[in-house]
Formats: sequence, structure tokens, C-alpha cells
Amino acid sequence: IHPSVQEALVEGRPVVALESTIITHGMAYPLNLSMAREVEEIVRTNGAVPATVGILRGQIHVGLTDEELEFLASSKNAVKVSRRDFPFVLSQGLSGGTTVSGTMIAAHKAGIPVFVTGGIGGVHRDGENTLDVSADLTELGRTPVAVISAGAKSILDIGRTLEYLETQGVCVAAFGESREFPAFFSRQSGFQAPYQVRDEEEAAKLIDSALGLGLSSGVLIAVPCPQERAAEGQAIEEAIQQALSQTRSKGITGKEVTPFLLQKLTQLTDGKSLDSNLALIQNNARVGSCIAVALSKLQKARRKGNLPRRGENMTPPQPVVIGGINVDFIAKAQNPDILGGGQTNAGRVRRTFGGVGRNLADCLSRLGQAPLLLSAVGKDEHLESVLHYCHHMDMRGVLQLEGKSTASYCAVITSAGELSVGLGDMDIHHQITEQYVSQFKENLCQAPLICIDGNVPLSTIQYVCQLAREHQLAVCYEPTDENKASKPFLSDSWKALTYISPNLQELRAINQTLGNPLPAGIECSE
Repeated sequence: IHPSVQEALVEGRPVVALESTIITHGMAYPLNLSMAREVEEIVRTNGAVPATVGILRGQIHVGLTDEELEFLASSKNAVKVSRRDFPFVLSQGLSGGTTVSGTMIAAHKAGIPVFVTGGIGGVHRDGENTLDVSADLTELGRTPVAVISAGAKSILDIGRTLEYLETQGVCVAAFGESREFPAFFSRQSGFQAPYQVRDEEEAAKLIDSALGLGLSSGVLIAVPCPQERAAEGQAIEEAIQQALSQTRSKGITGKEVTPFLLQKLTQLTDGKSLDSNLALIQNNARVGSCIAVALSKLQKARRKGNLPRRGENMTPPQPVVIGGINVDFIAKAQNPDILGGGQTNAGRVRRTFGGVGRNLADCLSRLGQAPLLLSAVGKDEHLESVLHYCHHMDMRGVLQLEGKSTASYCAVITSAGELSVGLGDMDIHHQITEQYVSQFKENLCQAPLICIDGNVPLSTIQYVCQLAREHQLAVCYEPTDENKASKPFLSDSWKALTYISPNLQELRAINQTLGNPLPAGIECSE
């Protein structure tokens, strides 16, 4: 995730996802590059942060630099990437443009609820015989992202596309003064959308309602091409029929159909369809950005307690876990005696992923509580493995820091399972600062439970305890080890703790910090 996008998401500012097949397959270079730059600038001008999604050398990028945009725009071998294509493209280290389906997946995983595109795919003409149905439609049925588009491409069977969206449970609404479902280049398709939203505020309320219900399906907002730039529908319809005839005669099928048809339409309409294409993409970017801004305002107002949402009890606040993420290397000796003097001991070495905070968040996630984890990792060789291992967890609050090393721990264990020696590189935990954690104050104040481990800095623990006192929050403290156990007990912070889970050594250290005598006989207890 690009730093500007990550920062906006953390701060709760509006972000708009943008697709990249329009760059790699929709227009020729350099027009595609200038279009991509212009669309991003429209998003910024209207108060949101653009996040163009693309695949570069086998890695999903959410938010692209200008150099990365140019790389995709000028690439001759870019792949068109939908849901089915991700495993192959990533495993082969290829580059490509994401379709509506592919972009929705990436946007949802990044936590971006609004996505702007030109037009969605749909049921192809003669689809009742060929079964050629775009993966965009099934994605809308199973991924909770709002797609802002100029309806479905006019080269498709609009009626069957709307029927298929209904079957998939997708809420479809026309934007503006008419319920007419637009057909990409044309404002008229001859079909009505099920619903209508008149402006960005109504659209934002609709999206917020859908997200709040937790239906796991998307929303389609269909925005007509601007009246003054819309190509005359009948002329384009005639050109479509001619282009379709050529696809059949040339035997063009599958995902090659749309790029071929769009290219042919540009030729057959003397560029009018391309002009309309550019106009509607720019218009969608403006409308989508305004919707994202309105949605962000709506969500912020509710977080401040000013506005309830219907079905709020269905989406309870998240627990928050603050603590370390470690990469653990466990070396277990094969023989009873570990030989010194630089000799190699036979044994087994394995890598696991731990960290007290990560472990707590993992357990809560597997119990269905979906906690927000606040932590820090380095942008190093461990990063991708950590994120992959923790894919089932909410990692939006995990800092990814350039020039820093992910915390790592190496334990040498005897054949009997006793720890012989442990080495740790934990410096990155100092980056889980009070300043960073305070950015999540709203999450903390609404959390049914806050878990914090002893790895984080003392000032961060004191900040959380102060917040807990002020807002009557439940805080669980995991002491981590006897050298860190006493952090909350160096002041009155500990009085804000609800739960604590020390072992005997940690409890002994806490007791000593508080100046209490050890109970008789505990010194020799194991």
C-alpha cells in the first residue's frame, strides 16, 4: 500500500480506488498515461486520495507512483488480472492491470470502500448460449465495495446483466435525476435501475447502510455520461453491431473481446466513442470522489456519537490489541547435551510467527472477535511472510517502516524442551509510540477490550491507561517477561488495568516494584 494511501486510511480520510486495465488494455500509450494522471488529479481536487491498483512484478500495489503508472501504461506484456488470474500472475512475478473484479478484491483487502471505474463488465450478447458472463458481476455479489461506474458497457446485454446482478444480490442505483440505467457511452439503455440516488449524500447513505448490514455484497452506483459529451446512442449502437460481427468472424472470445470491441468502436465512430469514454471516466472520478468524501464525513460523524446507524448492533466495535509482532526461530537440539566451543549441534530449526500482541490478536481473530492490531514491522525480507501468515487478521494498524528490521527472536532449546539461550532483536517495538497509538483514539474509546503487552514503550502504556480511566475501558495487560512486567506499576497507571496475566516470575517482579513483601515460601516455588 502506497504511504499516502496508508496514511489516509489510518487517519480516516476518503480514499478512492481506481482500476488499471483501462491503462493497460483500454487505451493506447501515451493517451492512457495522461488519462490516468488526470483521473488521479480529479480525485485529489475533489478532496479524496487516489489509489490506483495494479500488479507490478508479482506484487499487488494499492496506490502507484508516477513511475509505476508509466511502467504499466507503456508495458507491452501486461496481463489483464481478474479474480481467477491472481494466483498465476503473482506466482510468476508478472505485471498487469486489474479489472473491476481484481480491483474490488484489492480495495476490500486494503479497507477502501469506494472504487471508481469506467463501466463494469456484464453478460455478453448471446451470453445465454456462450455463458460468457464477466467476473465483475459475481465479484459484486461477494465483495463489499461500492463501484461507481457509467453502468455496464454498451457492447453487453444490459437487460441480462441487470437480471444477473439481481440474482447476485447486488444493490443497483442510478445516480442523478433519472432511474434510467446508463450504457457506458450512452445515457440511455432502455432499462431502469431498481433504485435511484439523487446526489452524493444519498449515495453515501446507501453505501453506509450496505456496509453496516455486513451483507458481504457490493453496491453499484450507475452514473450517466455528461449530457454535453454523450455520443449519440443510435450511432454507437450501429457501430457496436458492426464490431460484434467482426469479433464473431475473427473468432475472438473471452477476455480479448472487450479491448477489441472498444478499439473497433473508436475507429468506426471516428473517435467519438473515445471522447465519450474519457468524458465519462473523468465524470465518474468526480462523482465517486464526492461520494467518498460524503461517506467519510458520515462515518466520522457516527464515530463521534452524533449519528446512529441502522443495524449498528450487527457491527459491534472492535477489540484493540497493542503489542509486538515477532519472527521466531526455534532451534531444538537433537542430543541431550549441547556442545559448546563453536561446534555444530544436530537439531531441527523452524521459523514461526509470534510476538505477544500478535498472538493475542490471532487468538481473538480465531474466536470471531476481529480485533484491530496496532504494531510495527520493518519493510524487510520478513514483511510479506508476516502479512501472509496474518492474512485472517485486521492488520490496518500495523506500521510498515523503511530501514527498520521486523522484530525477531531466536531460541535454542534442549532436547528435553528447556530453553538454553534466547536472543532477541526487538528495537522496532519502540516505534509503537504514544503519538502513533493516539491516532486510533476513536477505536480505543469504543473498544470493548484493549489488550496491551509489555513490549510497547512505557509512555504508550501510560497513555492507554489514562484513556481507560477517562472512558471506563477494560484493559488486559500481558507482562511479557519479568524485566518488562512492572511498566504499569512504576506509577498509578496499573489502577486502570482490568486484567493481568503474569507468570510467577513476573508476579514476583511486580510485587517487588510495588514494595510489597513476598509471601512466605514463595521464593522457592516453581
